[in-house]
Amino acid sequence: MCTGVALAMGAGDGMGFALSLFAIAILQSAPLMVRRRYPWGVTIVVACAHLTQLFFQGFFLPSQLSVPLLIYTMAVYGKRWQSFATLGVGLLGAILATFNIFGPGSYGQATLSFDMIISFVGLSLVVTLAWTFGDLARSRRQTLNALRAHAQRLENERLIERELAASDERNHIAREMHDIVAHSLSVIITQADGARYAAAQDPNIAVETLKTVSDAGRSSLREMRRLLGVLRTDEEVDHRPLPTLENIPDLVETALRSGLEVYFQVKGSPRRQLPTGAELTAYRCVQEALTNVMKHAGPRSTTNVTLSWTNRGIEMSVIDDGRGAGSLGIAGTGQGLRGLHERVSLYDGTSTAAPHPGGGFAVSVFIPYSED
Repeated sequence: MCTGVALAMGAGDGMGFALSLFAIAILQSAPLMVRRRYPWGVTIVVACAHLTQLFFQGFFLPSQLSVPLLIYTMAVYGKRWQSFATLGVGLLGAILATFNIFGPGSYGQATLSFDMIISFVGLSLVVTLAWTFGDLARSRRQTLNALRAHAQRLENERLIERELAASDERNHIAREMHDIVAHSLSVIITQADGARYAAAQDPNIAVETLKTVSDAGRSSLREMRRLLGVLRTDEEVDHRPLPTLENIPDLVETALRSGLEVYFQVKGSPRRQLPTGAELTAYRCVQEALTNVMKHAGPRSTTNVTLSWTNRGIEMSVIDDGRGAGSLGIAGTGQGLRGLHERVSLYDGTSTAAPHPGGGFAVSVFIPYSED
């Protein structure tokens, strides 16, 4: 392209000279409109146009002002090696332009002069400043992109944490609802079946049994309202405390009223209090174990509930002498014994649920004191 324009320039004077200058000016300026999209291609075209202009000794075109703009653009948007290459070409162009203006045949000067030095320093300074400002803009753009990417990563992590927290809360609510509903319904079903058969023999027993059913239903309803109240944000939330170890005797009393033979004992005394969440977990473990006894142990079974305080924490065991094997079934929603294991592990505790060597089924749980 450069050679073709040069040949056109040498073809004649007058109109040909003017057209050649016009073509060079167009090639020096028009490609700049797409310099951000095609920075390297535009650089090559414009560089060829400027090299072609060297055939016009001592002639200045306003389109030559595109040089610093192009160098700035390449420093910002070009690849790193392209940026340095453009800087080198710009400095080389400063040398060639200086010799083109002040070299042999220009104004009668054939040797290095003060004007040549000033011209070269000035042109080199323009090129260097354009590249420096472009490189600074490039660094700022990269920093902003890195900050945006970091902010996006933080936003993604926040969304993931929110989803995990929501999933954990759903699992927590599901376990709570299972513990509440399964225990109460087991009591209600057991008592309802007993009342149906007892009504034919002694109506008074049926009345007492129905009272137990009513109490179990009301207790379950209260706990459900308390649990669902956590999901509300108004000021009418029920702030009554959740069950703790002190409420385990109430569980045993409910089991006794439902017809189970339950023996309850507490050994030792606590070295310090368990966290509220750990006490709720202990309560739910005993509740789940007694619920399984009601569903699987069968009639005329005996259950021993023992709480033992040690130097490390609390040990709980619920052992029955019933059928036992049926208690192994934890299929379904997975919120029963599996949920028990998950609850205990949150407090660095351990739990086992397996057939008892002497017959029946045993659930054992250990929850340590929290670390200070």
